[in-house]
Amino acid sequence: MMKNKKKGIYLIIDPSMDETVLLDKIAKVLGEEIVALQIWDNFQETQNRHAFIEKICALGHAKNVPVLINNHWHLLKNTSLDGVHFDAIPENWKEIKSEISKEYIIGLTCNNDLSDVEWAAKNQLDYISFCSLFPSITSNSCELVSFDTIRETTKKYSLPVFLAGGITPQNLALLRDLDFDGIAVVSGVMNAKIPEKAIQEYRRKLNL
Repeated sequence: MMKNKKKGIYLIIDPSMDETVLLDKIAKVLGEEIVALQIWDNFQETQNRHAFIEKICALGHAKNVPVLINNHWHLLKNTSLDGVHFDAIPENWKEIKSEISKEYIIGLTCNNDLSDVEWAAKNQLDYISFCSLFPSITSNSCELVSFDTIRETTKKYSLPVFLAGGITPQNLALLRDLDFDGIAVVSGVMNAKIPEKAIQEYRRKLNL
């Protein structure tokens, strides 16, 4: 995935969705080519997180797609998860590195503060994701990222860069002058009536 800079679509899923509907959509989407699945930090209070994670990992791994968790790094210890995506630089970074013994993928959400990008590069993270490129319901806590921030990042650093937040097939053309490795999507695929066709449309617009 991000370790070999494979370009493409990074799909974020909402665990609070009806599980039967969610698993059916994921199975259909995995018939198309995506680079990773991320389980969003939006669990239901009574949800069996471990059982849910193992179901997602089984689906992803059957198609050689890595599965990441949003923020809950401790779940890497006793599940089949392949990595963690942090919404912000973790304060207990040294603890995390010492407690997780297996190899795993690490990503970080960045905005216009290039010190976050610098931290990700210094600590050899596997990728960063800029959020939000456009106004988005699912990314409403993210500030809008300046395209100049992305340009400066790709000039100075070799980190794989993903773009997220409000990206649709219709506005992808606005990103054509940027250098990036892929896009992260949530509702654009998972809220679609036919999610596999939504993936196909994104891939067509990305020339993948």
